[in-house]
Amino acid sequence: MIINIPNFITLGRIISVPVIFWLLLTGEAKIAFFVFVCAGISDAVDGWLAKRYGWGTELGSYLDPLADKLLIVSIFIALGVRNALPLWLVIAVVSRDILIVAAVLLAWLLDQPVRIKPLTVSKINTAVQILLAATVLADTAFGLGLESIRLVLVWIAGALTVLSLAAYLRAWFLHMTSYDSASYDATGKNGPGD
Repeated sequence: MIINIPNFITLGRIISVPVIFWLLLTGEAKIAFFVFVCAGISDAVDGWLAKRYGWGTELGSYLDPLADKLLIVSIFIALGVRNALPLWLVIAVVSRDILIVAAVLLAWLLDQPVRIKPLTVSKINTAVQILLAATVLADTAFGLGLESIRLVLVWIAGALTVLSLAAYLRAWFLHMTSYDSASYDATGKNGPGD
């Protein structure tokens, strides 16, 4: 089955994205925090079910990171609109994702498809972004006085966002140039059929 329990859970997480976004924009920070926590739990549950029962699917391998990315980006945009996160960080996070998607699409259009593999720096970046979002949501909802922690996390997230973008673009550039070099023979002339 293409649609199974983990995929349904992931779809539920995707559906929660506009809900959290709306809750944040309307000032319902406490409810937004709890929906965010439920989304985080659902991420762990669908991953566990897929591995435990062998319910992993190709659809799920695309939906799961898409759901995570949509959730993070929407929360960052909403928190930026509410002035709970600095605008430069929101722009950096959104621009990074747009640039990566644009690079993948360009490679596909040039008939040089590239498979994006999660890099270590990207995994750390995602973890810090989630931690920052959770911290800001909790502080906004319950007034915990976490301003100094938020500031540190903002700068760490900013640095990791730039580093992960640079790492992906480097891998993309190496991929694209290896295609170019592979199309030429040792004499520097185009290969057969060119």
